[in-house]
Amino acid sequence: MAVEITDQSFQETVLNSDKPVLVDFWAAWCGPCRMLGPIIEEVAIDFEGKALVGKVDVDNNQQISVDYGIRNIPTVLIFKNGEVVDKIVGVAPKEVIAEKLNAYL
Repeated sequence: MAVEITDQSFQETVLNSDKPVLVDFWAAWCGPCRMLGPIIEEVAIDFEGKALVGKVDVDNNQQISVDYGIRNIPTVLIFKNGEVVDKIVGVAPKEVIAEKLNAYL
């Protein structure tokens, strides 16, 4: 299951992770975000133990969104060694997300 990431937990969970981290920026009112949600959960299960998959609710965690220039949701960022290494804006198929994440394992 995807981990809920907050402004407070972002540094420890994402930037200090020794594994690649996929972060889904979303909001409850966003239709495309609700379409992407189940895909993100499947990716979290598929990559368990290999990568961390998390979600940031942009309404409740605005600092992270500002820090990373999130203007459109859903936006998925992939971090490795504390740096953004890939980005997907909008809804993407599971295969595309998995392929991008696999590239950083």
